[in-house]
Amino acid sequence: MNEAARKLAAIAPAEQHYREAPNNIEAEQALLGAILVNNDAYYRVSDFLKPVHLYEPLHRKIFEVAGDIIRMGKTANPVTIKSFVPADEKVGDMTVAQYLARLAVEAVSIINAEDYGRAIYDLALRRALITIGEDMVNIAYDAPLDMPPQTQIEDTERRLFELAENGRYDGGFQAFNDAVALAIDMAAVAKERDGGLSGISTGIHSLDSKMGGLQRSDLIVLAGRPGMGKTSLATNIAYNIAASFEGEVQADGSTKAKNGGVVGFYSLEMSSEQLATRIISEQTEVSSSKIRRGDINDADFEKLVACSMMMQKVPLYIDQTGGISIAQLSARARRLKRQRGLDVLVVDYVQLMTGSGKSNENRVQEITQITTGLKALGKELNVPIIALSQLSRAVESREDKRPQLSDLRESGSIEQDADVVLFVFREEYYVKNSEPRDINDPKYAEWEAQFERVKGTADVIIAKQRHGPTGTVRLAFQSEFTRFADLADSSFIQYEEH
Repeated sequence: MNEAARKLAAIAPAEQHYREAPNNIEAEQALLGAILVNNDAYYRVSDFLKPVHLYEPLHRKIFEVAGDIIRMGKTANPVTIKSFVPADEKVGDMTVAQYLARLAVEAVSIINAEDYGRAIYDLALRRALITIGEDMVNIAYDAPLDMPPQTQIEDTERRLFELAENGRYDGGFQAFNDAVALAIDMAAVAKERDGGLSGISTGIHSLDSKMGGLQRSDLIVLAGRPGMGKTSLATNIAYNIAASFEGEVQADGSTKAKNGGVVGFYSLEMSSEQLATRIISEQTEVSSSKIRRGDINDADFEKLVACSMMMQKVPLYIDQTGGISIAQLSARARRLKRQRGLDVLVVDYVQLMTGSGKSNENRVQEITQITTGLKALGKELNVPIIALSQLSRAVESREDKRPQLSDLRESGSIEQDADVVLFVFREEYYVKNSEPRDINDPKYAEWEAQFERVKGTADVIIAKQRHGPTGTVRLAFQSEFTRFADLADSSFIQYEEH
């Protein structure tokens, strides 16, 4: 034997052992036996255990058939199941029918069924972790040109998040009866929630009455021309939701929002300090311009300090990274939900984001990728996403400055992807800029009357809503505090357009 062969023989074991994926066939047999003897055992595990979680293919088939039979209101036992499994398949020296009978004979108590189910589920998660890890290693070794390291990190984080949240590593269809149950649960929650809303309250009652609150998984586009108050309205809503947060501890130890919610705010245009200044101004009624200049007295300063101490407890989290990509935004949102919880996401604003594709894509394709990604993220995290958007300059060239859905068209698929489209329109802004220079001009009195009519008001135009009516909600707007609120005269709050 040459030297190389001798060294190889020295380090190689006499018998090669291969690692098997984590599994527990005995636990699967015990669980199936319990179900065959007493069908009630199935309901102890069916809410979390699916056929795909079982390791042995035959066991998957037996569990799936048994579940179908039980849900039909019939009895699942070795006799009723054997017609639906491969008759000619062998399990060692037994037929499938004999194997089913053996499972029933050696069944454990129904009391232990849930413990066996949990053990099987945990092993399935470990196998999924191994798959993700192997994919990560193989892709890192291959170093494909179309998947740089940052993209691989984001993809791996997404898969891990799905596994940590729901174990949804393989996708699949949802039974309609499950969807119906969720709809009934939503109605029950709305009945118990303050205000009787199916969604999360914005804190602005006249807006909530039109929209039923912010609905989970919805993409809500809030659009307008510069100076209309898009960021102010989004900030008001975000703070209202976070300030009214009231958690409720669930059976599994997690906390679910009973009222309000945890808010993530991506501020791509303003710094977190500027955003905080706006919120403090709104809450204390001290002008934001005075706060920036330091032109405040001792009483105002005490109000600012008291407000800041109260705001420290508010679950509002700000990310001020500029030019963030849709993939980076999604990864950070998943991380926030996993670490601190997440009920509402705000993005200010869409046109400042970048796509995750190749740099040679045109801007319309890039915006399409961003809005599609935001809609998918809302469904994945089951949270409403408020995405702010600029409008085209076509608005300024029209006699009537009120925005229309067509003003979004050059931004790709924003109109198509959005579940709700809101336009912020302040006629006061345009009327103020049209003030006649000469106070003695006969038209000045007419202008003054028009300005008084629209002063301190703003319209939120609901141009599209999948779940409810369109129309316009008129709000009060205090520009010095950047605050939107319900009008004092409730009879003037809203009027229908459609």
